[in-house]
Amino acid sequence: MSRAHIRLSTIACVLTLSASSALAGDGLVEPTLQLAHRSDGALHVALTLDACSGATDGRILSTLINEEIPATIFVTARWIHHNKASLTVMESRPDLFRIENHGENHIPAVDRPVSVYGIAAAGSPEAVAQEVAGGATAITANGAPVPRWFRGATARYSRSAISEIEHMGYAVAGYSVNGDGGSLLSPAQAEKRIANAKNGDVIIAHINQPTHAAGEGVVRGILALKARGAVFEHLDEPGVMAGAGQ
Repeated sequence: MSRAHIRLSTIACVLTLSASSALAGDGLVEPTLQLAHRSDGALHVALTLDACSGATDGRILSTLINEEIPATIFVTARWIHHNKASLTVMESRPDLFRIENHGENHIPAVDRPVSVYGIAAAGSPEAVAQEVAGGATAITANGAPVPRWFRGATARYSRSAISEIEHMGYAVAGYSVNGDGGSLLSPAQAEKRIANAKNGDVIIAHINQPTHAAGEGVVRGILALKARGAVFEHLDEPGVMAGAGQ
């Protein structure tokens, strides 16, 4: 069975590329992603954390382990290189953590020359493919399963790059709640955004900035969701096929 077939048969989220995702000026899109509707009355959310480069935020990692809270971690090859001990800890708890692809060098997956938030994009289809493939190779080389999801640096893409990434067998991981504003929010702001998540939300935050104050708010927000009785889901929970972009 091909990886693309596995992806389509197991992914439990609906991907929506809406017209409102188109960004004026540069023509890039920032996909949204929400969990499939559940009718059990519970609060279902997905916690996704990016590990771009740098270190590991032990405040967040220890909270997830101690509180038994599942999360999907998007890692780059750069982060893995400097955080193999943390990756080993995550791999030892497959019940809690899914390791997914954030790219090789944290380069925006845009197949034309452009700067996104001051970061030079890949710039060509070939460079996008290398960013995706290089990230996946680093993950599997360190013992984790083959990733199914890809989230590029800055979470903004050209539409043609999205098509290319999907052709490689990956689903593009958008989100619906920006939990920490790129790890730049205050603790109070991050806590409020995460704590107020609604049923079906996919939350994005960062687990690679231990010196940033936002991490404290991420922890408090996660604990507040748990206190609300939230059911934390991985992106690969069975039940709903991935939807087509609109």
